[in-house]
Amino acid sequence: MTALERSSTIAVVGTGTMGQGIAQVVLAAGHHVRLYDAAPGRAEQAERETNQRFDRLVEKGRLDAAERDAARARLAPAGRLEELADASLVIEAILEDLGAKQQLFSALETVVRDDCLLATNTSSLSVTAVAGALRLPGRFLGLHFFNPAPLMPLVEVVSGHATDEAAATAAYETAAAWGKTPVRCTDTPGFIVNRIARPFYAEAFRLYEEGAADPATIDAVLRECGGFRMGPFELTDLIGQDVNEAVTRSVWESFFHDPKFTPSLAQRRLVESGRLGRKSGRGWYDHAQGAQRPEPRTAAPQDAPGEVTVSVGEGSPAAALLELITEAGIKVHEGDSAGAYETRIELPGDGLLYLANGSVATWGNDSDTVQFDLALDYRSATRIALAPADSARPGTVRAATGLFQALGKQVSVIDDVPGLIVARTVAMLVDFAVDALARGVASAADIDTAMRLGVNYPRGPLDWGDALGPGWVYNLLEELRENYPGGRYASSGLLYRRWVTERKLL
Repeated sequence: MTALERSSTIAVVGTGTMGQGIAQVVLAAGHHVRLYDAAPGRAEQAERETNQRFDRLVEKGRLDAAERDAARARLAPAGRLEELADASLVIEAILEDLGAKQQLFSALETVVRDDCLLATNTSSLSVTAVAGALRLPGRFLGLHFFNPAPLMPLVEVVSGHATDEAAATAAYETAAAWGKTPVRCTDTPGFIVNRIARPFYAEAFRLYEEGAADPATIDAVLRECGGFRMGPFELTDLIGQDVNEAVTRSVWESFFHDPKFTPSLAQRRLVESGRLGRKSGRGWYDHAQGAQRPEPRTAAPQDAPGEVTVSVGEGSPAAALLELITEAGIKVHEGDSAGAYETRIELPGDGLLYLANGSVATWGNDSDTVQFDLALDYRSATRIALAPADSARPGTVRAATGLFQALGKQVSVIDDVPGLIVARTVAMLVDFAVDALARGVASAADIDTAMRLGVNYPRGPLDWGDALGPGWVYNLLEELRENYPGGRYASSGLLYRRWVTERKLL
């Protein structure tokens, strides 16, 4: 089965923001589109608003008037479900309520042909459960678009337990013909993106709850050191705290309260207080007009040490620092061989600076040590996080700060927490991706594509894991597990096997 013919009619049920966005995508691809909404007058209003979207595209020079007029001619509202009888595909985008979706599709089955594909745009419900009451569940699947649908390239094509392979293939090819980048996945809680992305939010919220740093600092480190487009606090304010927390809670409950997916109490309190983010005027940040955005914690300028001793172990993600320190004009002595994945920098006065490894810097009452965070690229990173031991001497902290400032980085000194910010976040993202791969949720290529396009990660997590080395990720998670018993940081068995067999994740 191949892509649906351009001459076929596509129906969109539900005319909110997502429904209108999907309709715009399908119209732009050349199909006839019928809009239906159970609320009287909503389909006609959605028709007008969709037409206005095309008018704006013409005004911006992204579409010519003839194409707009042709698209408008192919769009029609439907007052009754019976008017969708000739549709080849129906895409539902109504409220996230299992009973409502089941009722809708049961009614649609009495209207459309037996060869009509039925698809839900759900982001959190089970595709299998929605299809459970259908007479022909094999033609039912998930088509999960990302908001805004006309701009976001990714579409998750989700096969439920009873979905026929031919139906999933037809939906995949059709989405590709629309100019989207489809990925295929099984019906697992959160599908690909909302499942694997949970640690990006969860680790940041846990760091905040532990008092490691404030939201502005955590966001800045993940952006400027980790390479993420937005930090988790600002991103959830944009998404809506209620929406993000509901997805987290849904995935957690669907996995029978697996500790890896535990929601954040701090985020729950935001939702309970009505601080939902930009849409309510306040979330983690104040979004009122004229409100001043808090600045990240940034250390004052310090003198760089005149010389350091650097030891770099095989496969260390921070090996580039040796060259950067030399380029900064600081005298470098090469130290004794370090362990695998390690980078250790001996500072004047016997203080030690080393790459985060999942432990804490505080080894005892006299530990004069400072950890530094993982970076996507140490050369281009503009900020680094440092975590001194409780007993670290002030001179050691100043020297560590001055060293990274000499490399052109702003420095955020945070509390001594295992794994710091970027290192623990990335390690968890990699492990969640490996776990999804091991469970057959999606192919390795589709997992990385989904995370790059669906949430704009700077690298696919499996590609990132290969660059860091599965051993580095596994060892860091093992240290985190020692510091946080309870199962949250227990690594996937596949991650360990890929490390010991020296095989790639991709």
